[in-house]
Amino acid sequence: MTAKPVAKPHCPNFSSGPCAKRPGWTLDALKGAFVGRSHRAAGGKAKLKEVIDLHRKTLNIPDDYLVAIVPASDTGAIEMAMWSMLGERGVDVLVWENFSNDWLTDVANQLKIADVRKFVVDYGQMPDLTQIDTDRDVIFVWNGTTSGVRLPHTDWIKADRKGLTFCDATSAVYAYPMDWAKLDVTTWSWQKILGGEAAHGMLVLSPRAVTRLTSFKPDRALPKIFRMTKKSELNEGLFKGETINTPSLLAVEDCLDALKWVDAMGGWAATEKRCLANLKVVEDWVAKTDWAEFLPATADIRSRTSICIKIVDPWFNGFDEDTQKAMIKDMTKLIEKEGAGYDLAHYATAPAGFRLWGGATVEASDMEAVLPWIDWAYREVIAAKA
Repeated sequence: MTAKPVAKPHCPNFSSGPCAKRPGWTLDALKGAFVGRSHRAAGGKAKLKEVIDLHRKTLNIPDDYLVAIVPASDTGAIEMAMWSMLGERGVDVLVWENFSNDWLTDVANQLKIADVRKFVVDYGQMPDLTQIDTDRDVIFVWNGTTSGVRLPHTDWIKADRKGLTFCDATSAVYAYPMDWAKLDVTTWSWQKILGGEAAHGMLVLSPRAVTRLTSFKPDRALPKIFRMTKKSELNEGLFKGETINTPSLLAVEDCLDALKWVDAMGGWAATEKRCLANLKVVEDWVAKTDWAEFLPATADIRSRTSICIKIVDPWFNGFDEDTQKAMIKDMTKLIEKEGAGYDLAHYATAPAGFRLWGGATVEASDMEAVLPWIDWAYREVIAAKA
């Protein structure tokens, strides 16, 4: 038996989505919600427009880019963009974790784009970015939530590209400086860095993306919630807070609370620092822990939000995958029973290990407090299994 840690995180929530609420959050944050009224009333539209405006301000989104609130979280945002705009030219799809694989499935099997190039690598790896042709359309995630692998840079995206870049940035916004000049379609959700409530997505379109949207008519039916044009004209109201379907105004109020917290700190640069501080805590712990290593193969592709840890203990790796994952489950149950950390296990399709959300709503002191509990639980389960 190993000695049980004493200190526990003040907030033990380390889920990679929905993520921890901002420090100090209480239900009082929702007191100003425009509930029991239509989102089309002046007050409702004003709240929705404020969400758009604060995202633009805190992320430094260029003035000529359009910003919208859309249905169905990040998934709805990236899918409505792909279904509305893909098919004009060939597509390159980068796959290094679960959700990027979902977007490949959409492109190849559902949209049935004829000319698709697939760049698929295992968890922990990054495709060879020098092989990507941005004169074609390109689909990629910036930060792989399920693998802990992120883009090292955007140098591979040409400034004078002919294609559009479609970036799923749901675990990246507010954690990295967004290179807006290289991004044509960018999507995310409220429940990651902001710690907001789920079901609502954000969509940002560059002027080039708007041109594609209004000039290209795809040969497919589009559900109502995917339609961003009316008779080939841009639905301008969508980018002023006039949502396609009814949003939750409680969730809107919660998002506004988070955005005001970010704005008060100074925007994305401040939240990036918080993410880097959390990653540094884990880096220091990994450096002195003999059984743990980062899942990403190299430091330059290591996520600062979805921090994924693999097991390098040869004894542990002598077991089959199902047994390894069962042991991880036992470890996380021990930690949860103590109230010391929740939702710490790997993503279902990822290699056995731990995943800690290190986004801006997590305090570095809480990250410091949970790591000894992971070490304790690992040694407890290993001792019982040996």
